Amino acid sequence: MFYKIEDSFVTIKVKAQPKASKSEFCEPYGDDAIKVRIKAPAVEGAANEELFKFLAKTFKVTKSSIILKSGDTSKIKVIIFPLSEKFKEWIAKNGY
Repeated sequence: MFYKIEDSFVTIKVKAQPKASKSEFCEPYGDDAIKVRIKAPAVEGAANEELFKFLAKTFKVTKSSIILKSGDTSKIKVIIFPLSEKFKEWIAKNGY
């Protein structure tokens, strides 16, 4: 599973694909990550910044509450953010 909920926080593992036409979730990537297309290029942290902005907007959490646990310069990233109703709805809607 690409996400884990603990103590009102979500830990999510993503495989980032920079320089896409738009930022969006894709299919699961392997058994433990989800692919996310990011419209920003992987230059000087722009893709990470866009990923945080995308996650914050999608799950209705503040950008400052999103923590990059690992993968700063890697395509595989582990991210932590507060559990929100939007995340629960997204999980239920997509059957994860």
